[in-house]
Amino acid sequence: MSGNIIEVRGLRTQFGRHVVHDGLDLDLRRGEILGVVGGSGTGKSVLLRTIVGLNRPTAGTVRVFDQDVGALTGPAREALERRWGVMFQGGALFSSLTVRENVEVPLRAVPGLTPEARQGLAELKVSMAGLPWNANDKYPSDLSGGMRKRAGLARALALDPEILFLDEPTAGLDPIGADAFDRLIVELRNALDLSVFLVTHDLDTLHACCDRIAVLAEKKVLVSGTMAEMLRVDHPWVHEYFHGPRARAAMTTGRAKE
Repeated sequence: MSGNIIEVRGLRTQFGRHVVHDGLDLDLRRGEILGVVGGSGTGKSVLLRTIVGLNRPTAGTVRVFDQDVGALTGPAREALERRWGVMFQGGALFSSLTVRENVEVPLRAVPGLTPEARQGLAELKVSMAGLPWNANDKYPSDLSGGMRKRAGLARALALDPEILFLDEPTAGLDPIGADAFDRLIVELRNALDLSVFLVTHDLDTLHACCDRIAVLAEKKVLVSGTMAEMLRVDHPWVHEYFHGPRARAAMTTGRAKE
């Protein structure tokens, strides 16, 4: 296959008469962290959910690992889905299960794993997500917002995915917690050879993590490229987003990191 691990072509998604995307094209390259940004209502999370098959598109194709996601059913579809992990906004944890038990949920689908092996693997993923050992036996209600996100990340890593989908991973975190999460994403990408599809509105995250950025506007990917390329785009919304008042601190931080 090509260097693209995900290829979206001509995507149209709508709910009733409301069209969210129309003629949307998008690529995720192998090994990169792609940041997906856009204004409210541009369908960033809808796009993520459509790629992983939780929404059915009205038209267009989504190919992952050179396979048409919409054409797969049964065991073939299940095999494909085991090659990615998803961290939903807020973690989407089961409130009645401990952190370890939440991470064990996807592992239960793996044949031949003993309960002891499943528990050990779950604890390893919890550690990889940066949580302390005593978080394993805590319930989601016992965790801070940042810890819940890390628990959701641990569950997304459970099956050793090749693609990691992250929906607003730093939303609601304080600046120190968000910076730590940004660094964790890069470390995991490098250590595990992941490709990362990252929905965010956080300019600091774009500077700290992303190899490329895709901007959703006008029901499609209006422009994509590196941060340096985004800073040269003259479209009014894109220019305001990357040059506006809230962009200044992130740009300064980015220069300092360089």
